[in-house]
Order: sequence, then C-alpha cells, then structure tokens
Amino acid sequence: MTRRIKLRTLLIGGLTTLFFVVLITRIFWIQIVSADFWQDHAKTQWSKELDLPASRGTITDRNGDVLAEDIPAYTVAINPRIITKYGIQQEVVEGLHKLLGKPEGELLKLINAKTKDGKLYGQREVRNEGWKIDLDLKDKVEAFAEQLRKEKKIPDSGIILIQEEKRYYPKESLAAHILGYTDRGGNAVTGLEKEYDEDLKGHDGILQYEADPKGVHVPKASEVYQPAKDGKNIQLTIDDTIQQYIENAMKEAYAKLNPISMTVIAADPNTMEILGLANMPTFNPNTYYDNVKQENFFNHAVRSQYEPGSTFKIVTLAGAVQEGVFNPDENYMSGSIHVPGGTLHDINRYGWGPISFLEGVKRSSNVAFVQLGYKKLGEEKFEHYVKDFGFGQKTGIELPGELPGQVSMHYPIEYATATYGHGQLLVTPIQQVAAVAAVANGGKLMVPHIIKSITDPTTGKTESTEPKVVRQVISPDKAREVGSYLEQVVADQKIGTGRHAYIEGYRVAGKTGTAVKPINGKYDYTKQVVSFIGYAPVDDPKILVLVVIDQPQNSKLGGGTAAAPIFKQIVSQVLPYMGVAKETTDADSKKDKKSQTLIKTPPMTGLSLKEASSRLRNQGLAYETLGKGDKVVSQYPKEGSDMTVGQQIYLLTEEGKKMQVPDLTGQSLRDAVEILNLMQVKVTASGEGYVISQKATQNKDGTRTVALTLEPPKTEAELKAEAEQAKAEADKAKENTEQKSEDSKNDSQGVDSKESSETSTPAG
Repeated sequence: MTRRIKLRTLLIGGLTTLFFVVLITRIFWIQIVSADFWQDHAKTQWSKELDLPASRGTITDRNGDVLAEDIPAYTVAINPRIITKYGIQQEVVEGLHKLLGKPEGELLKLINAKTKDGKLYGQREVRNEGWKIDLDLKDKVEAFAEQLRKEKKIPDSGIILIQEEKRYYPKESLAAHILGYTDRGGNAVTGLEKEYDEDLKGHDGILQYEADPKGVHVPKASEVYQPAKDGKNIQLTIDDTIQQYIENAMKEAYAKLNPISMTVIAADPNTMEILGLANMPTFNPNTYYDNVKQENFFNHAVRSQYEPGSTFKIVTLAGAVQEGVFNPDENYMSGSIHVPGGTLHDINRYGWGPISFLEGVKRSSNVAFVQLGYKKLGEEKFEHYVKDFGFGQKTGIELPGELPGQVSMHYPIEYATATYGHGQLLVTPIQQVAAVAAVANGGKLMVPHIIKSITDPTTGKTESTEPKVVRQVISPDKAREVGSYLEQVVADQKIGTGRHAYIEGYRVAGKTGTAVKPINGKYDYTKQVVSFIGYAPVDDPKILVLVVIDQPQNSKLGGGTAAAPIFKQIVSQVLPYMGVAKETTDADSKKDKKSQTLIKTPPMTGLSLKEASSRLRNQGLAYETLGKGDKVVSQYPKEGSDMTVGQQIYLLTEEGKKMQVPDLTGQSLRDAVEILNLMQVKVTASGEGYVISQKATQNKDGTRTVALTLEPPKTEAELKAEAEQAKAEADKAKENTEQKSEDSKNDSQGVDSKESSETSTPAG
C-alpha cells in the first residue's frame, strides 16, 4: 500500500514537474524567442491607424478664377445583409437603376454575392455608376433611401453614401488641353495635372492610436499624428476671358470649315506668358470617359509637327533685314526661279512680272524669299537664323510632350524651299509663336511659359516664373523694321495677303501661311495646313496670336481667307478687353484717364453685408450689392486691385448663377466681363468702349448668356456739342411753356387770341 502511494506521488510529482517545465519553456519561447512576432500581433489588436488624405492643389487663371479644384463627392454603397433581412431587394434594384443607370442584373449580383464562408457582404460599392457622384445626384439617392425606409417602416434601407473628394473643372472644356485631367481614382493622366502631379497631389497624413477590443479610442494612450500636407496651388498665365474668346471663335470656324484639327495660341510677346491656348476637337475633363475619341486629347500646340508654309517667311525676312540685304524698293522677276535641283514657282506660276521686294512680301512671293534667303543670305547664314530663332529645339514650355521639330537641310533645293517654309523643315505651333514674338518684342527669343506661380499652402511660400531671354536674335531697330513690313501685309487692302486680319483703329502686323501636305512622299494640293500669325499694336505689342487649321474641307481656302478672319475676331475682342484704345481715341481723354488717382480695393469678402456697407461708406467708396444674402461671398474688383476714385465696387452675397443680372450700362468691357464671370454668366460683345445696352437670354443647358453692346467714349467736342444741343432744347421748351402760360392767362381774361395776335407788335 505504501509502495503504491509512493509510486502515485512520484507520478503526480513528475507530471507536475513536466507541466511546469513545458510551461516555462513555452513562456520562454513566447517572451524571448518569438517576442517580436507576438508584439507585432498584439499591436494589430489594439493599435489603429487612420489615413488623413491630402487635398489636391487648385489651378487658377492669372486673375485667380478657378479652373481645377477638389470638391466633395459621394460614393453609393449597399449593405446586402440589411437589404436581404428586410426583403427589399427589388425596390433597391429598381430605385438605384433609375437614379444611377446601373443595369438591374448587376445590382442584383452585388446584393446576392457571398463571401468565401457563404455569408452576405456587409458593404459593397456600386461601381462605376455610383462612384464619386455629385451633390445633386447624392441628394436624390439620399431622398430615395429615406422614402424607402418610411414606406417599408424599417430602421435602415441598406443604402450607404460615403463622402470622398473628386477633381472638378468648373469651366468644363475651357483650357482642357492645358489642364489635362485626373481619372476617377484621382490619378493624373494628361496636361499640367500630369506634369505637376508631384506638386499638386501633396502628401497624405496618418493618425495612429490605441483602442480597446471594441475599437473605442483609449484616452491618454500614446498617439502618432502626422498631418496631411495639401498639394500646392498653381496659378497660370492664361486669362480665362481671353481663353473664352479664343474657344468661341474656334467653335464657329470649326463647324464652318470642318478641318481635321485647329490650334490657336495667344501670348504676350514681351514676357512670353501664354494668355490662351486651345485645340479643336476638344473634351470635357469632367466627363473624359463619355465616348470621346482619342484624338480629342491630343495637344497639337506642342505635339504636332508640320511644314509651316509662308508664315515661316518672317524668319527669312528678319535675317535678310538684319544682314542688310533686304531693299524694299529693289526689283526682281517674279514667277519662277531656278536653283540646283529644280525650278521653284510662286503660287501664281507666271508671277506678276518685275516687282519690288516689298510687293513680293505683301503678295507672299516664294521667289522673293528664295532670292532673299538662299541667294542673298546664303545657306550657312540662313540656317544660322533658322536655328537662332529656336527651330529644331524645344522651347521649354511647361506643357508635357513637346516635340523639337526638325531642321534638316542638306542640298541646295532643300535650303531654297525652306526659305518659304517647305521641305526638310518641320515646326510646332509653340515654336512659331516664340520665333515671331522675337520680332514683336525687339529681337529677343524668350522661353514661353504657362505657369505664373506655384504656392505652398502650408508654408505660404510662392515661386513665381520670371520672363527668360534665351538670346538676342536681331537688333531692336531691325525688329521694328521687319514689323513695319509685316504691317503692310495686313494694311494693304489690295494686294496684302493678310488684309482679312485688318482691324480698324489698330495697327496689326502679320503673315499668312498655306502649306501643301505631303501624302506618301508627294505633295497633295487638295490637302493643306493653313495659318496666320500676327501681333498688335505694331508699335507696342500687347498680344500675339497664331491660328493653325489642318486641312479645311474646302482646299481652295488659304491662310488669308480661312485663318486671318479668326485672328481678327479674337484680337478685335481682346484688345478692348485689355484696355488698349484705338488710335482714333481722343488724346485728352487718354491723358485724363492716366491722371486719375488710383486706390487699392479694400477686402470685403467674408464680411457681413452690414459691416461691408459701413466700411465702404466710411471710406467714401461707391458700391452695389448683388444678391439677397447677408454676407459677402465675393467682390469685384478683387482685394488689392487698383481702382479709380468714383469706381463702383460690386458685392456678391450669394451664388452668382442664382442672381439677377445687374445693369452694366457705363461699365468697360473688362469690368462687365469680370462681374458676369463671377455670376457664372456667359458673355458676348459687339462694338468696343463702354456698355450702352445689354440683353440676357436663358440657354437650354440652364446657363445664361448676356449680349453686351458697346460704344467708345465720346470726345470733349462731342460732349460739348451734346450739352449745347440739350441747352438749346431746354431753352426752347422753356419758351413754349411761357407762351402757353401767357395764352392761358389771356383766355381767362376773355381776350380773343386771333385779335391779340393781329394787334401785337412783331418781335425784332
């Protein structure tokens, strides 16, 4: 018995010892050998991490008008478990199909799909139709979910709305090829969005914190907080009003001419800031996925290479003038010229007989430019000027995908044809703009740029783009001389090929271009690239515009008849908008305008209407309130702008599209356009000067358009004459009133008017 007890005791003791040995070994293994693994595993249980997304930077025009921004968006999701629990599958499917357009079969699959363990999902997004929808559609989905909940008397409809952000382009297709777009996932695809993606997207932040088993945040526990760094804001050099003028003119011409494509670039030749750039066909960055052809996304301004035709003659002319070999009065025989390798002809193969070189420039004679570039300058000097003007190399503009063009002359015939823009010479539109700007600005080849500044919202630091001169190509006096000849190309209404670009009251310099397209190695005279490039005013250029039309349907149209009128339409609107007066404007009124005292516009945005009104009254500033709100949401002129004493400030108190259009009579075109742009109203204008009348119309798409009629300000002489006429009319009216009063008095005394008139003494 004693022996059994001892054996049992030993067995129990041994097992207990073994248990503790195993336990200690296991503890050692967990705490020492596998400590890192279990530490990490524990963290996953009580440590949570929350992503803090950064906002993408805003893109604006030169005046601060928003062209691209992030706005709230909403993704529709469903909870299949709840939908199935309350038996509302059919109602949800029909309702979301009607609102989102997603096929009913696909919605039903989303609801009935199960996980690997055979359970219904707790949440599924309705892609792509319900992904990042706008506020209007979100409100409709929300209303449907609420209606379903009430009708079925259930606590939850199973329809979820997840708040997110999406990229939005408020001007729609305006400047689309400059901006590019981001896809629905927020990934940059083309344009400046892609080129400056690193600057725009910013950096997401994180919040790491500890939570209990139920996921509740544990207070006073250690936290790691790294704030999101929002993307940088980019201000462009373009003016959205000028851009609108350009695109409106292009749409009209595109519908009329039916070409393969069109490109227009507008620039300030003195700084090479791009004021506007557009291509047709185009696209809407908000709906880039809606049956848009791939060619609509192509930015011809920097990515198309073509033989320029006669617009390139400006380079040949500039070189000849700089070298002193151009004599405008010297005669040559037009029609044809022989060079090694072949005979070259004018567009009029028989020519115009012996004519002066200046007439040859006006008529765009090929023979004249072969004489100037090939014979007088010579191959080496001609090629030097071609490359000095920037051809065969990228300009350096910030837009992605720029091509360098091609300069590849080896034989005499190739040099000769290049003098008038054909043969082994390919250019891009932006190269031509930079080259001709060098003539307009006094001979300086400059780098074109479309980024005005980049601002970091976190630090407030702004990096501005300064004008950059590449080289002095020709001297300032020779540049002015070239400009005087190009002015005659436009001003001569009889033989000037650019006469259709003439704008009354403004001095315009320019050159037409008509280049036959090579098809399979041979020139096809039914297919042409036609263009016009010019600048104004000649003596003080404010704007330079290039118009390129690829293969208009009517092959008989040239640069003078197809492209020059588009240039005229754009520039005749832009110059008054920029405040450039016609040369016929009275000199005294100019002087008076300059002598007016300038003050800075005070900041009003964000103030209550009462406070803003009080401040403006105290400062003696005139103002007008637009809208029915009680808080200033925007103003014009903007804060810090120069304004003259007596100029009126407009205070907008609600969203512009909801407000009534104010009376703009007496406003300049620029001020009227700015006010209407704030109100999201489209503008058309006729005439120049100041608004004398306006007409508002409602468009089918819900937008409004205001047609403005303008007249130039009256001269002092005209105002004096009107005042004298008004005084004379007032005096005459006074005499008539006095006479009627006297007649009435006589009648009351019983005097016969006929007898009175016969016995009275005639005056004078």
